[in-house]
Amino acid sequence: MLDAMLPLDDAALFRPETYAGVRKPLLEASTLPPACYTSEAFYKREVQTIFLKVWNFVGRDDRIPHGGDYFTIEFAGIPVIIVRGKDGEVRAFANTCRHRGALLVEGEGNCRAFRCPYHSWAFDTEGNLIVAPEMEQTKDFRLEDWSLTPVRLERWAGFMFINFDSEAAPLTAHLGDLPEKLASYRFQDMACVRRKEYDLACNWKIYVENAMEAYHIATVHRSTLSRQKGKPSLPQPAAGEYCALYKEHKGSRALLSGDTGFPEMDHLEGQAAAGSWYPLIYPSTMFGCTYDCMWWLELHPMGPARTKLIVGSAFPRSSVERPDFEEVVQRYYKRWDISIPEDNEISELQQRGLASPFAKPGRLAHMEPLVHTFNNWVLDRVLGVAA
Repeated sequence: MLDAMLPLDDAALFRPETYAGVRKPLLEASTLPPACYTSEAFYKREVQTIFLKVWNFVGRDDRIPHGGDYFTIEFAGIPVIIVRGKDGEVRAFANTCRHRGALLVEGEGNCRAFRCPYHSWAFDTEGNLIVAPEMEQTKDFRLEDWSLTPVRLERWAGFMFINFDSEAAPLTAHLGDLPEKLASYRFQDMACVRRKEYDLACNWKIYVENAMEAYHIATVHRSTLSRQKGKPSLPQPAAGEYCALYKEHKGSRALLSGDTGFPEMDHLEGQAAAGSWYPLIYPSTMFGCTYDCMWWLELHPMGPARTKLIVGSAFPRSSVERPDFEEVVQRYYKRWDISIPEDNEISELQQRGLASPFAKPGRLAHMEPLVHTFNNWVLDRVLGVAA
């Protein structure tokens, strides 16, 4: 009996026939095999075919407002520096010295230059090598030939994305028509007021799937979000590398039932003026866009069973500048600080269950259409089907 439930071997993991059930229409489809969430081989293929190829979200540029401000990340195993140069431009560089490869810097801060802790090579905030001690005798050595390796960085409305593939289409192509659909939120006029990080013992896909369905809300959020009223969440047409849910309702979705907050934005139009948008920007970033603010769930994959979650909160600057902002914003933090841990806990429980040798693919409910859409998006890339 147990033999039939042994993990898929690597060859079977990458055969299209293994996923015949996942490829069926929603109400006939099965979920991804458990090995897709636990296998090191599958995770490595995801890194190669997804995270090293697409635009990955890394927060808002108001995190580094001044020349010399920087922060570091490790995305899919790659150390990166994101810095605002003295010229005001935001850039990304591989966080590895051009001498012998040591990490140049960790954490975040402000500096005039990055000095390697190993041999004191120094690079300015535009990535140029400016000091290389004891290199005068090295033949044909020129400082200008040894700048930091750039990583592509592009921005939309204050949001930053990086791409490790020099041949990838621009960010505008990745986002498609999403900026137009969300234009009336005026993200460019918002400010990020809090970032909160969590280290999760789960696969990145588990967290994405949880965020893109409302099926779990009555159970996981039974005493919190389930009390919010409104029409059912509906998937939306998408012309770009994203999918989205939209829910028509009254009142902010960033507050618990009964709490009051900031005034609604008076410039919202169309669907944004009648409810909330919840887009997933592939592969691993979810936005919550409601009447008075927006928040995001930013996932950094760290292995088949480990993910860093960053929750960002952004409000219109008109709200941030109110004298009562710090008092009122606590009600929003309360909502996120209750509901996010509920999602974290259930995601880690799902990971533990999927690691069982007895775990098998399941079936999808009608309330999980974007889980199905997302699973097939992943398979298209991992199996080499996507163009």
